[in-house]
Amino acid sequence: MTAPAQAQPPSFTPDEFRQALGMFATGVTIVTARAGNGRLVGLTANSFNSVSLEPPLVLWSLARSAASMAALSTGSHYAINILGAHQKALAERFATKDVDRWAEVDFIEGLGGAPVLAGAAASFECFNRSRYDEGDHVIFVGEVERCTHSPGASPLLFHGGRFYTEHPL
Repeated sequence: MTAPAQAQPPSFTPDEFRQALGMFATGVTIVTARAGNGRLVGLTANSFNSVSLEPPLVLWSLARSAASMAALSTGSHYAINILGAHQKALAERFATKDVDRWAEVDFIEGLGGAPVLAGAAASFECFNRSRYDEGDHVIFVGEVERCTHSPGASPLLFHGGRFYTEHPL
Protein backbone atom coordinates (compact mmCIF):
# COMPACT_ATOMS: atom_id res chain seq x y z
CA MET A 1 0.00 0.00 0.00
CA THR A 2 1.38 3.41 -0.95
CA ALA A 3 1.37 6.38 1.39
CA PRO A 4 -0.94 9.27 0.48
CA ALA A 5 0.67 12.09 -1.48
CA GLN A 6 1.85 15.05 0.54
CA ALA A 7 2.88 18.57 -0.40
CA GLN A 8 6.58 19.32 -0.72
CA PRO A 9 8.12 21.96 1.58
CA PRO A 10 7.89 25.49 0.12
CA SER A 11 10.70 26.61 -2.19
CA PHE A 12 10.15 30.28 -1.24
CA THR A 13 10.22 32.55 1.80
CA PRO A 14 7.10 33.96 3.51
CA ASP A 15 7.99 37.41 2.06
CA GLU A 16 8.22 35.97 -1.46
CA PHE A 17 4.84 34.29 -0.95
CA ARG A 18 3.27 37.56 0.27
CA GLN A 19 4.70 39.44 -2.74
CA ALA A 20 3.37 36.84 -5.16
CA LEU A 21 -0.08 36.95 -3.52
CA GLY A 22 -0.02 40.74 -3.87
CA MET A 23 -0.07 40.31 -7.65
CA PHE A 24 -3.70 39.19 -7.42
CA ALA A 25 -5.89 42.31 -7.41
CA THR A 26 -8.89 42.02 -5.11
CA GLY A 27 -11.83 44.01 -3.92
CA VAL A 28 -11.83 45.31 -0.36
CA THR A 29 -14.42 44.37 2.25
CA ILE A 30 -15.18 45.15 5.85
CA VAL A 31 -16.64 42.18 7.72
CA THR A 32 -18.91 43.30 10.56
CA ALA A 33 -20.80 41.62 13.39
CA ARG A 34 -22.27 42.25 16.81
CA ALA A 35 -20.64 40.22 19.60
CA GLY A 36 -22.74 38.43 22.20
CA ASN A 37 -22.10 41.28 24.65
CA GLY A 38 -23.43 43.82 22.12
CA ARG A 39 -20.00 45.17 21.13
CA LEU A 40 -19.57 46.00 17.43
CA VAL A 41 -16.84 44.06 15.62
CA GLY A 42 -15.35 44.88 12.24
CA LEU A 43 -12.21 44.32 10.18
CA THR A 44 -10.90 44.95 6.70
CA ALA A 45 -10.53 41.79 4.61
CA ASN A 46 -9.72 41.09 0.99
CA SER A 47 -10.07 37.31 1.27
CA PHE A 48 -13.64 37.24 -0.05
CA ASN A 49 -15.11 35.04 -2.77
CA SER A 50 -18.34 33.55 -4.02
CA VAL A 51 -18.88 29.82 -3.44
CA SER A 52 -22.36 28.88 -4.68
CA LEU A 53 -25.49 30.37 -6.21
CA GLU A 54 -27.79 27.60 -4.89
CA PRO A 55 -27.72 27.97 -1.97
CA PRO A 56 -26.17 31.45 -2.00
CA LEU A 57 -22.79 31.01 -0.27
CA VAL A 58 -19.72 33.22 0.12
CA LEU A 59 -16.42 32.73 1.93
CA TRP A 60 -13.74 34.80 3.61
CA SER A 61 -10.88 34.03 5.96
CA LEU A 62 -9.51 35.39 9.23
CA ALA A 63 -6.20 34.87 11.02
CA ARG A 64 -6.59 32.64 14.08
CA SER A 65 -4.76 35.31 16.09
CA ALA A 66 -7.30 38.06 15.26
CA ALA A 67 -8.83 39.76 18.28
CA SER A 68 -12.29 39.43 16.70
CA MET A 69 -12.01 35.66 16.19
CA ALA A 70 -14.11 34.73 19.23
CA ALA A 71 -16.99 37.03 18.30
CA LEU A 72 -16.98 36.06 14.63
CA SER A 73 -16.65 32.32 15.13
CA THR A 74 -19.44 32.04 17.72
CA GLY A 75 -21.95 34.61 16.44
CA SER A 76 -24.89 33.60 14.27
CA HIS A 77 -24.56 36.38 11.67
CA TYR A 78 -22.08 38.74 10.04
CA ALA A 79 -22.16 41.17 7.15
CA ILE A 80 -19.63 41.48 4.37
CA ASN A 81 -19.54 45.04 3.06
CA ILE A 82 -17.82 45.53 -0.31
CA LEU A 83 -16.29 48.98 -0.21
CA GLY A 84 -16.69 51.66 -2.84
CA ALA A 85 -13.72 53.65 -4.15
CA HIS A 86 -14.72 56.56 -1.89
CA GLN A 87 -14.26 54.39 1.25
CA LYS A 88 -10.44 54.04 1.30
CA ALA A 89 -10.16 55.83 4.67
CA LEU A 90 -12.70 53.41 6.15
CA ALA A 91 -10.71 50.41 4.84
CA GLU A 92 -7.55 51.80 6.45
CA ARG A 93 -9.28 52.51 9.77
CA PHE A 94 -10.77 49.00 10.04
CA ALA A 95 -7.31 47.55 9.28
CA THR A 96 -5.68 49.56 12.11
CA LYS A 97 -5.27 48.21 15.64
CA ASP A 98 -5.98 50.19 18.80
CA VAL A 99 -8.28 52.80 17.24
CA ASP A 100 -12.02 53.34 17.60
CA ARG A 101 -13.00 51.78 14.30
CA TRP A 102 -16.67 52.67 14.78
CA ALA A 103 -16.31 56.41 15.53
CA GLU A 104 -18.80 58.30 13.34
CA VAL A 105 -19.42 55.29 11.08
CA ASP A 106 -22.89 55.33 9.55
CA PHE A 107 -24.61 51.92 9.42
CA ILE A 108 -27.93 50.20 9.76
CA GLU A 109 -28.53 47.15 11.90
CA GLY A 110 -28.79 44.08 9.70
CA LEU A 111 -29.76 40.50 10.35
CA GLY A 112 -28.56 39.13 13.69
CA GLY A 113 -27.43 42.64 14.64
CA ALA A 114 -24.58 42.73 12.08
CA PRO A 115 -23.87 46.32 11.01
CA VAL A 116 -24.39 47.06 7.31
CA LEU A 117 -22.18 50.00 6.33
CA ALA A 118 -23.74 53.00 4.61
CA GLY A 119 -22.30 53.76 1.18
CA ALA A 120 -20.94 50.26 0.53
CA ALA A 121 -20.91 49.18 -3.12
CA ALA A 122 -22.61 45.94 -2.01
CA SER A 123 -23.40 44.09 1.19
CA PHE A 124 -24.08 40.47 2.05
CA GLU A 125 -25.86 39.63 5.30
CA CYS A 126 -24.85 36.10 6.18
CA PHE A 127 -25.77 33.29 8.51
CA ASN A 128 -22.51 31.91 9.95
CA ARG A 129 -22.91 28.50 8.27
CA SER A 130 -19.52 26.80 8.67
CA ARG A 131 -15.85 27.26 9.48
CA TYR A 132 -12.76 25.36 8.37
CA ASP A 133 -9.39 25.49 10.13
CA GLU A 134 -6.60 25.73 7.56
CA GLY A 135 -3.05 26.80 8.34
CA ASP A 136 -2.95 29.99 10.38
CA HIS A 137 -6.44 31.06 9.25
CA VAL A 138 -10.07 30.03 9.62
CA ILE A 139 -12.18 29.96 6.46
CA PHE A 140 -15.73 31.17 7.10
CA VAL A 141 -18.59 30.13 4.79
CA GLY A 142 -21.65 32.34 5.06
CA GLU A 143 -25.12 31.60 3.76
CA VAL A 144 -26.38 34.87 2.30
CA GLU A 145 -29.82 35.75 3.63
CA ARG A 146 -29.97 39.27 2.18
CA CYS A 147 -27.82 41.25 -0.25
CA THR A 148 -27.89 44.73 -1.71
CA HIS A 149 -25.79 46.62 -4.24
CA SER A 150 -25.43 50.11 -5.66
CA PRO A 151 -25.62 49.92 -9.46
CA GLY A 152 -22.81 51.89 -11.06
CA ALA A 153 -20.75 52.09 -7.85
CA SER A 154 -17.01 52.08 -8.41
CA PRO A 155 -15.32 49.47 -6.16
CA LEU A 156 -12.24 49.96 -4.03
CA LEU A 157 -9.46 47.63 -5.22
CA PHE A 158 -6.23 46.39 -3.59
CA HIS A 159 -3.11 45.27 -5.45
CA GLY A 160 0.55 45.03 -4.44
CA GLY A 161 -0.04 46.71 -1.08
CA ARG A 162 -1.84 49.74 -2.56
CA PHE A 163 -5.42 50.86 -3.10
CA TYR A 164 -6.82 51.51 -6.58
CA THR A 165 -10.09 52.20 -8.29
CA GLU A 166 -11.31 50.65 -11.50
CA HIS A 167 -10.50 51.87 -15.00
CA PRO A 168 -12.22 50.01 -17.84
CA LEU A 169 -9.90 48.76 -20.58
